[in-house]
Amino acid sequence: MRITFLGTGTSQGIPIIGSDHPVCLSDDPRDKRLRVSVLVEWEDYCYVVDCGPDFRQQMLRAGVSRIDGILFTHEHADHTMGLDDIRPFFFRQGDIPIYAHQRVLGELRRRFPYIFINGKDKYPGAPGVQEHEVVNGRPLKLGNMEVIPVNVMHNRLQVFGFRFGDFAYLTDVKTIAEEEIEKVKGVKYLVVNALRIKPHPSHLNLEEALQMVERIKPEKAYFTHISHLLGFHEKVEKTLPENVHLAYDNLQIEI
Repeated sequence: MRITFLGTGTSQGIPIIGSDHPVCLSDDPRDKRLRVSVLVEWEDYCYVVDCGPDFRQQMLRAGVSRIDGILFTHEHADHTMGLDDIRPFFFRQGDIPIYAHQRVLGELRRRFPYIFINGKDKYPGAPGVQEHEVVNGRPLKLGNMEVIPVNVMHNRLQVFGFRFGDFAYLTDVKTIAEEEIEKVKGVKYLVVNALRIKPHPSHLNLEEALQMVERIKPEKAYFTHISHLLGFHEKVEKTLPENVHLAYDNLQIEI
């Protein structure tokens, strides 16, 4: 299995438009972060988790010409607003499978109604999707893999993380119940959000993210959904335990 970090930034990305914060002015490419998303590939299968406003740029940068589906963690704009850019995939492949909580599917229908229209009323240039509801406690069959949804809380909003075999991806987490922690124990690689140094009402900060790693105990952990307020990649990386790293855009890991 190969994981490509398509984006590792928070909702505004880094650099932030018009910001003169030192991290936003950094020349280190690891400090330039598109909105958060990952590409998960194994054998002949290729899935994307989240489809934010940088989706087109991410697909071009990663050289992706085909996807088997998109999994959505939740409905916030930085995770969903690239859905229209599935058009090139749709024109080649037909309807693209999407997987999300029923609430999120409803939000996508409201924001992109033309994508969900079928029949003679559909605009000829619009893409189409196959809807698949994600239900906690019900694994997804993606290709030849069973993918386990993991229920987490983003302040008061339910969010899904996903476990693909030995890899677990949890973003926009603030709290997680012990029974959900059990679903990801034993993974070799864990990805979890670490927004900044100071506490935040709906995201783990750096200290809380490190505590999450201690609870789950993966072989390696990578932090994502990073804001400029976490600091320079190079400096923060040096402070982390040996098995914990900051992810960065274009990073690939093999599992």
